[in-house]
Amino acid sequence: MLRIGRSAVQSHKRKEPVNEESKVCRFGCPCGDDCGVAVAEQNGEVRSLGVIPNREDSVRKLVRKLGPVEEPRFCYEAGPTGYVLYWQLTRMGAKCEVVAPTLVPVKSGDRVKTDRRDALKLARNYRAGELTPVWVPDAAHEALRDLVRAREAAKKDELRARHRLNKFLLRQGRRPPMGVKLWTIKYLEWVKREVHFEQMAQEATLLDYLHEVEHAAARIARLDGAIAEAVKLAPPKMRAVIAALQALRGIAHVAAVTVVAELGELSRFARAKQLMGYGGIVASEHSSGERTRRGGITKTGNAHLRRVVVEAAWTYRHRPAVGTSLRKRQEHVSEEIKEIAWKAQQRLHQRYKKLLANGKNKGVVVTAIGRELLGFIWAIGIKVEAAQKESLQRAA
Repeated sequence: MLRIGRSAVQSHKRKEPVNEESKVCRFGCPCGDDCGVAVAEQNGEVRSLGVIPNREDSVRKLVRKLGPVEEPRFCYEAGPTGYVLYWQLTRMGAKCEVVAPTLVPVKSGDRVKTDRRDALKLARNYRAGELTPVWVPDAAHEALRDLVRAREAAKKDELRARHRLNKFLLRQGRRPPMGVKLWTIKYLEWVKREVHFEQMAQEATLLDYLHEVEHAAARIARLDGAIAEAVKLAPPKMRAVIAALQALRGIAHVAAVTVVAELGELSRFARAKQLMGYGGIVASEHSSGERTRRGGITKTGNAHLRRVVVEAAWTYRHRPAVGTSLRKRQEHVSEEIKEIAWKAQQRLHQRYKKLLANGKNKGVVVTAIGRELLGFIWAIGIKVEAAQKESLQRAA
């Protein structure tokens, strides 16, 4: 969804010039094919300009129709079409913002939704300053984010493929020998050498399921290599933050890359609590008067970030220690970062034990640990980005 505003523009009904920004245009692309467009006059009417194709030439024609490109202000809702429209408008010299669709005000009694009505609503709210813009990643962050999300999708496909093979063997009563763990090299060798069926149909099913498991594993290995190469070509600031985050327990290379790709610059969050809210890992609340009522986490933020930090939080159930792999990851980070990582181990482990002793469910405890882990991620990111900024200033 998108809106535009510009200064010193007169409506066809207006007799006097307007000195403030007066036009706002919004594009709505619910299906990715067409855009609903609306213009909001400052202190005036909000009118629809119809629907245009979501194509570069159509957008360029609309911008030319609205007058000098420096005057309008555009906005549209984040969605499946990504940031292509944002980059097109900014390359033309226009001002554009991508707004969060979940934070657009909605009337409880409104049950009619069309592209035209959505465009009018967005333009009206943008003019009133009631929309919240989202962070738009640069080319490096967006490319890295696409890659780590592709790996996440590959891991999900691998899990499904393993489940299909495992359940097929269970249905046929085939169990691995004692001491052979699932999905190890010995397990796969047992499946290939020892598991066979008299029926040709079942043998073909086994081969297909096994092929899918091996294909998924090869796909993940290929993506891991691509991520490693992409990090080498990333900007120095991004590489520094990725290396520093790996000083934390539970945050290895892929997890650190995922955090940086999803968050961008951590300094854009003024406080750690803002980052926790962005991850959707803070408690929901429904309080009134003297009554205070809190529920489960909101889950309204970045689900990819939330998954990574909650998975990492499970490692803090173990007592604080620096193992071989963690010590190797900490070789090239500063002592200040190591102190923050060690403080995280001590605090989060004690927190885990205390909450568990109070009778809390283990899943709830780990979620709470993940929320606090985001605070340590923010602290490390702020330190590293500030140090990178100072070094650039000295070099200049």
